[in-house]
Amino acid sequence: MRVLLIGRDSFGKDCLKALLKQGEDLVGVITTPDKVGQAKANPTKDFATEAALPLLLPSSLKDLQVIDWVKSRLPELIVLAFVTEIIPEAMIDIPKYKAINYHPSLLPKYRGGSAIHWAIINGETETGVTIHYIDAWIDTGDIILQERVPIYPQDTVASLYFERLYPIGVRMIVEAVRMIGEGKAPRIKQDNSQASYHPMIQEKHVIIDFGKSVHHVHNLIRGSNPHPGATTYWRGKKIKIWNSRIISENIKPSRPGEILQYVPQGIVIAVADGGIIAEKLQMEGGKKLSGEDFVKATGIILGEIIG
Repeated sequence: MRVLLIGRDSFGKDCLKALLKQGEDLVGVITTPDKVGQAKANPTKDFATEAALPLLLPSSLKDLQVIDWVKSRLPELIVLAFVTEIIPEAMIDIPKYKAINYHPSLLPKYRGGSAIHWAIINGETETGVTIHYIDAWIDTGDIILQERVPIYPQDTVASLYFERLYPIGVRMIVEAVRMIGEGKAPRIKQDNSQASYHPMIQEKHVIIDFGKSVHHVHNLIRGSNPHPGATTYWRGKKIKIWNSRIISENIKPSRPGEILQYVPQGIVIAVADGGIIAEKLQMEGGKKLSGEDFVKATGIILGEIIG
C-alpha cells in the first residue's frame, strides 16, 4: 500500500523501518524542520534521507504547499507517528483510506497531547495504546486497535513511554496498516460519554502542593518527568524535583514542605499524611543532583520549609 508518514524523533524512524520491512510503499515522509541552534538530531529525517524517501520539512502542516505536496505523492493512507499538531481536513481527505494515528491512552479516556503525563499524575494503574482513524476533532476518530498497558508505582513518563508504549505503538501501527490493506480493519465508535480531555502539560499544572497526600505529590513528580518537571520554591528560588519515593514508615506530624531528614536516597520532605524522599533535584539554571549532592551544593537545612 502507498503510505505517507508524518512523524518525528525515534518513534517516527522506527515506524518507517517497520513499515518498509512489512513491504509497504513509503511514498513520502513529513517531519519537523531543524531549529536554529538545534543540537539534537531528528532520527526520522535522517532515516528518510538515508533511505532516499521523498521528504518534506514544513513549519506547519496547514500550509497549502504541504497539502499540494501530499496530493502529488498519491498516498492511499496517511500514518501519524506521534504528531501533536492538528491535521487539516483537506489533507485527511486525500488518501483512499484517510489517516490513522497513534495515541498513548485507552481512548476515549485521556484525549489530548499529554495523555501519558496526566494518566500518571491522576494515579492510574493502567493506560494503553490506541490506533484510530483521524477525524475533524482531537482524538475522537473510530478505533482500529487498542491494547492495555500497566503503569507501575515508580514509572515516570519516560519509563512508561520508552519501555512499553513506544515499542507496542510501533507494532500496532504496522498491524493496523496491514489490516487496512487487507480490508480487515474494524471501525469502532468511541463512547463519548466515557471521554476525558486533558490539556498539554505546562509548568503551571505541576506546582507541588506539599499539603496534599503522599500519593498525590509522588504522582505529580513522576508524571512530570522528563518534562516539564514538578516545581517548588526554596528561599525564593525555583526547584525542580525529578524523582521521588514514598516513605513507608510513619512520619511525625510536621508542617507541609518541611525538610525532615537526610537519608542515603535523598531528602525527606513532609506532606499532609507522611513524607516523600526527593531523590533528584535541580535548582533553576543548575544541574540535576542527587539529594546528597543537592544538600552540599545549596546548604539547605533541616526544619526549613520549601514550597
